[in-house]
Amino acid sequence: MESVIRTAIAETAEELGFGEVDFSVEHPSDFTHGDYASNVAMVLAREAGKSPREIAEQFLAALEGQIEYVEKIEIAGPGFINFFLAREFFTEELTRALTLGNRWGGNDTEAGEHVLIEYTSPNLFKPLHVGNLVGNIVGESIARLFTANGAEVERINYPSDIGLTVAKGVWGLTKTGGNPEDIAALGEAYRAGNEAYENDPTAKEEIETVNRSLYAGDSEELNTLRAKGISTSKARLAELCRMLGTEFNLEIFESEASPLGTALVREHIQDGIFEESDDAIIFAGEKHGLHTRVFLNSQGLPTYEAKDLGNFALKQKQYPEWTKSVVVTGSEQREYFKVIIAAIREVFTEAQEKDLEHIATGFLTLNTGKMSSRKGNVLTGESMLEEMETAAKERAVESRAEDVEALAEMIAVAALKYQILRQSLGSDIIFDKERALSFEGDSGPYLQYTYARINSLLEKAAGVGVAADIKNPPETPYTVEKVIYQFPEVIEQALLDRAPHQVVTYLTELAGSFNSFYAEEKIADENDEFAPYKAAVAAVVGQTLANGLWVLGIKAPEKM
Repeated sequence: MESVIRTAIAETAEELGFGEVDFSVEHPSDFTHGDYASNVAMVLAREAGKSPREIAEQFLAALEGQIEYVEKIEIAGPGFINFFLAREFFTEELTRALTLGNRWGGNDTEAGEHVLIEYTSPNLFKPLHVGNLVGNIVGESIARLFTANGAEVERINYPSDIGLTVAKGVWGLTKTGGNPEDIAALGEAYRAGNEAYENDPTAKEEIETVNRSLYAGDSEELNTLRAKGISTSKARLAELCRMLGTEFNLEIFESEASPLGTALVREHIQDGIFEESDDAIIFAGEKHGLHTRVFLNSQGLPTYEAKDLGNFALKQKQYPEWTKSVVVTGSEQREYFKVIIAAIREVFTEAQEKDLEHIATGFLTLNTGKMSSRKGNVLTGESMLEEMETAAKERAVESRAEDVEALAEMIAVAALKYQILRQSLGSDIIFDKERALSFEGDSGPYLQYTYARINSLLEKAAGVGVAADIKNPPETPYTVEKVIYQFPEVIEQALLDRAPHQVVTYLTELAGSFNSFYAEEKIADENDEFAPYKAAVAAVVGQTLANGLWVLGIKAPEKM
């Protein structure tokens, strides 16, 4: 409807002699002001030398009765044009939602696009970093938004399994004697190695020697430690991704990308893409209005930059028909990825006309200081998930669910994801555990509880012979109906803006609107002629919540 109304306004502007005009069509915050409102008259007033209301009157005369499903148009305030939708529009939207089921809310705006989306991509050999956890949650939601908008999506993970980070952990194991098959021991080994590297010149030299040896593969002892630690990290990462609902189509490891990236850099020195500088090989980003970065260091080893070239080559080899490439990382890598994208466009001619995008996530902190965990007071992605699941089990123990353990995991993940995704991307995240786990107000468990509540009341209604049916609607649409139909618009706009928080905001508003509706209306009442229609409204709200939660990577439990 937004598109229909926008087209009608644009055509009317042409007919009235105004030509093309840039105007908005939005939902008013107050439903008494209509279902859509446009500022077109106010935009045109300045150039036309007339009052906004005078221009609005011209549009009103031309548009009234001309737009299907718009039963009334009014002028409000200084010149807003408000559009009120007809009762049958809302009824037909309910029918459409019931018919589409799991596909309700989706569209084909990205049909034909083949999207490669890379996210999570942790440093192995230590517990999952909280930044990688945030990246996973954001990346999974963006991937699902692309899917909901009709794209073919490939999820890609790019873990670091070689390099200085791994060398610090391997060196640390040789000093701590830790078990490489214990993820906590790997975390402690990395902590010891990192601290030594920063504070002890002798240890720093030893760690760099370990790093060179791991690249060369010339030490059986070090290779064995690395292999065991990588295997432990990969197994733990797989379990965490299962909890979070992520299944990757492709994993590319730094050890695979490293030699390929090195070769690509060396191949493109002669053509001037890369150049020598102080025994290193650099990409002169200043030529592109960016900054210079080292791709091969003075020891001839590839940096992250060179490895990212190799990573891109491997992605392209696996999916040669890709049309968009998206990478999700922390906001501290914004400038880094500007350089990487510029270098990729120089090296890979086939990437010059395609979409390359970096999406930045915000930095997460706690509102109550450090979160305790059995691994110590270090905030990691693992400790956050463990802490949330432990707290969720306490709240799920009195539920109606058959599997309390499974429900607790769903609640923990919902609590975590909602708090992270409710912020606009790139904004820092203040995580409040108590608020996250609340069953009231702005939280993932609140949305889950509303969904489960709808299932319960529909069961109760069926028990007294009330089944969902849209044949007999009341004369005036329920307020919640005016929220329901906006769902497909939200899904489309959330992808365009790269803004999962818009879905979070919408679902929270929908749940609140439904709970107000339920407080005022009886559904399980066989004597109410409108009860079947109310049940249909409830069923569509439930479907909308389930579909919207799926986009956020949150499961909708049938019972709570």
